[in-house]
Amino acid sequence: MNFNKVILYYGFVPILDPVAVKLWQTSLCESLNIKGRILIAPHGINGTLGGHMDDIKKYIKNTRQYPEFKRIDFKWSQGSGNDFPKLKIKVKDELVAFGNPGEIKVNENGVIGGGVHLRPEEVNKLVDERGGDVVFFDGRNAFEAKVGRFKDAVVPDITTSHGFVKEIESGKYDDLKDKPIITYCTGGIRCEILSVVMKNRGFKEVYQVKGGIVRYGNTFGDDGLWEGSLYTFDDRLTIDFSDHTKLIGQCAHCNGATKEFRNCQKAECHQLVLLCDSCYESHLDRPCKHDREIKRNRELIG
Repeated sequence: MNFNKVILYYGFVPILDPVAVKLWQTSLCESLNIKGRILIAPHGINGTLGGHMDDIKKYIKNTRQYPEFKRIDFKWSQGSGNDFPKLKIKVKDELVAFGNPGEIKVNENGVIGGGVHLRPEEVNKLVDERGGDVVFFDGRNAFEAKVGRFKDAVVPDITTSHGFVKEIESGKYDDLKDKPIITYCTGGIRCEILSVVMKNRGFKEVYQVKGGIVRYGNTFGDDGLWEGSLYTFDDRLTIDFSDHTKLIGQCAHCNGATKEFRNCQKAECHQLVLLCDSCYESHLDRPCKHDREIKRNRELIG
């Protein structure tokens, strides 16, 4: 039995001294041999960590003793500390780089003016009740959606979270402003910001999946409204929620079904690219004709 686990979490709360919190979190993680990434900003904390289950439980217990963090929702995922090369803790101006830190306001209860949080069961209930009026809106970068997304979701054409504000303001989605919108992302944190951005720009009924894709997938596997694999920003790269995950990704070379993001080994590229096994084995023998999608970004979490 594998006793190693990964947790994802975030908490939007005012942090008066982010540097002091960084020093405390560094000491705590090192004492428990936990690796991963934590971002700390004046409006909260965001982490993805891996290690032995007992050590992770001790980490959660100690972190919740900090009064501002006692309500943090920790989400468990498959994996281990070996999925992370080291422990990295940074202080940033934003937990998610939307480029609009002044627009986000928080108090002890979280983000002010965001979307309504829906548990996985409530997501399905809303779709059952409102049918085709409900729109799933992907809060991730477009390349993440290539291997997994909610059925019939709107996937904005962005490569980083910095592009969301301009994308929302472009007018492309104005016809959705009167529809029920369910935003979703890996663990939920990007939707905390996205839902504020959308509501501030005229979207009237905005929801977000509580716990993100991770919580929904852990609840329904591949027998709900989610299709495909989940991209992760660590050495796992993708995870599945069942033994019958649908392959929706397409190889950049042959268009065959795949969920495998590969690091192109050519000196002029080194991009993450969707390639099937056979095309990856021969990719050095032909020119790079794939889209230059992304270099692996270990800073982005959830």
